[in-house]
Amino acid sequence: MTQNIQADILTIGDEILIGQIVDSNSAYISRALNRAGIRIRKKYSLGDSETAIREALNEAIGKVSLLIFTGGLGPTKDDITKITLNNYFGGKLVKNEKVYTMLHDFFTLAGREFSEANQGQALVPDVCAILPNTRGTAPGMVFEKNGTVVISLPGVPYEMEGLMEDEVMPFVEKRFQLPPVLHKTILTQGLPESVLMERIKDWENALDSRVKLAYLPSPGLVRLRLTVIENFEGAENYLNQKAAELHPILPDRIYGYDTDTMEEVVMRLLQKNKATVSFAESCTGGYLAHRLTSIPGSSKVFNGSVVTYGYDAKSKILGASKEVLEKEGAVSETIVIQMSEGVKKLYRSEYAISTSGIAGPDGGTPDKPVGTVWIAVSGPGGTRAKKFRFMGNRTRNIQMTFMTGFNLLRLMLEEE
Repeated sequence: MTQNIQADILTIGDEILIGQIVDSNSAYISRALNRAGIRIRKKYSLGDSETAIREALNEAIGKVSLLIFTGGLGPTKDDITKITLNNYFGGKLVKNEKVYTMLHDFFTLAGREFSEANQGQALVPDVCAILPNTRGTAPGMVFEKNGTVVISLPGVPYEMEGLMEDEVMPFVEKRFQLPPVLHKTILTQGLPESVLMERIKDWENALDSRVKLAYLPSPGLVRLRLTVIENFEGAENYLNQKAAELHPILPDRIYGYDTDTMEEVVMRLLQKNKATVSFAESCTGGYLAHRLTSIPGSSKVFNGSVVTYGYDAKSKILGASKEVLEKEGAVSETIVIQMSEGVKKLYRSEYAISTSGIAGPDGGTPDKPVGTVWIAVSGPGGTRAKKFRFMGNRTRNIQMTFMTGFNLLRLMLEEE
């Protein structure tokens, strides 16, 4: 029989409260728990305070099945989570030989000194179970009281993610009888949330009452997530059927499903077409190349990129017309076409994307305000250019340009 599991997520660190770092840990943990059918009751952040941590424990224990901490497990004096948990659960710190050996091997392999402070990471409460950390020095710890499982994890995202994947989720799935959870996420590009909602309102209204639709917007895309909130026979087929029904409603807007990324979709299409791509970037400053090369194996489809920020670079490297640059400026149809065709020729690729725009926060004019971007995509069948007006800050405008440019390339690849 499945259980209705609720969880709290708590991130610890003064650096989070003052905005010195962004709390990405709680979002990652939320997604992992949600996929397993665990409902998040609350998530919040605390400073490095023993009193605050104790109050959080008192508030959660006995009310939720699971409480996950991140942060405060380092070797320095301001990292107090381990000591606080040890005192709260009435334990004493003892040397764990397995952890000590892992730490010794970790520092030896890295060629670093195994200092006394780092050796102290092997001291753990004798009232907890240990979750080995293969990515760092602080082990995870599992306590239990009054029906609440308390798991403490390091705050370094890379280490926390490894522990969640390798240790925490297998432990949680074994410890609790979790309900089956079904999701189907449709990834769309180029339509704002309000327009998208209007386009699919009849489709949404016809959904089975046991299925919930959520709109999840990000720069340049909106995720449509279907969730079965009450499991029924044939639910998975039903979700796939409803996703397929969206294609004629949203032609050219759906680029993938579930965990797909735009760059992965484009890379697969390039591989399928046995084609290569190159980029000429101005306002995006190399962001297109960064996103594609973040995928292993991208060298098979990516020939190269140039960041031609100034007029001279656009002219000398890509052959953009000096006369047009002076007359129309770099943010223009003619120049972005010349950039795209120039970089395609330069790297002898079958396809190319070029970007030129005003990312902001300054540089805008009445006829070319901040957020104005020209994008061109060039392929065997010719070159297409289009002007866009994005309405965000500098980072958002760059992200929007990437998503839009790659989607234009996706459409061209699918046609050819």
